[in-house]
Amino acid sequence: MMNGMRRAFTLIELLVVIAIIAILAGILFPVFARAKAAAKQTACISNLKQIGNAFGLYMADYDDIFPYAVDASDKYRPGIWDELPDFKNQIAAMGEVPDVLQPYIKSFGIFQCPADQGTRVLDNHFPDAFTSSPSLWRTYRSSYLYRTELAFRFMNGTSLSAPAEVNMMFDGGGHWHGSGRALAPDDSVDTYFNLMRGYRYDVLFCDFHAKSLSRSAYDQAWAVML
Repeated sequence: MMNGMRRAFTLIELLVVIAIIAILAGILFPVFARAKAAAKQTACISNLKQIGNAFGLYMADYDDIFPYAVDASDKYRPGIWDELPDFKNQIAAMGEVPDVLQPYIKSFGIFQCPADQGTRVLDNHFPDAFTSSPSLWRTYRSSYLYRTELAFRFMNGTSLSAPAEVNMMFDGGGHWHGSGRALAPDDSVDTYFNLMRGYRYDVLFCDFHAKSLSRSAYDQAWAVML
């Protein structure tokens, strides 16, 4: 062999290198995916906290009354309130949350959850169809829904016995930060409950703190009486 001649990789050595790279990729890609998901959740919670600040400023101007506004699900699917006609009849005259809070926000961008993948069904009104694509924000200008009963009842912050336990705004889809696919209108009840187990929601509470909740904790917040 001549001096200075370079030795080439054998086929076996190349295959070993490729296998090692594949193993490392299999380890690192899920780590990167989790880090990306965590960053989106942090940004989402930050958005909700800023929205909470806007709520607080609004309420300071309106005798501590929660904003008289509705979200997209109320505005465009008013049939969800058929059993409460006194509430349903108010919707036509009410503005949407982003517009009502506009004087107190710097950008409508705070209403966009970075994990927003759109919806096919209203999670809390399964199996009512509620299609938004490519995202709830793109379709209706807000990734977040509002506990509109607060507005319908003209409630104020001091009237709540446990404001830190009452959900006020929240992700429109539990699959955005959770596991599993989006709900579909033709899903079975069993599929619905199976998917719910993996869903998570970023939630803004009536004392203006925000955090991530499992589906069971989210249901507990909804169960708190107003």
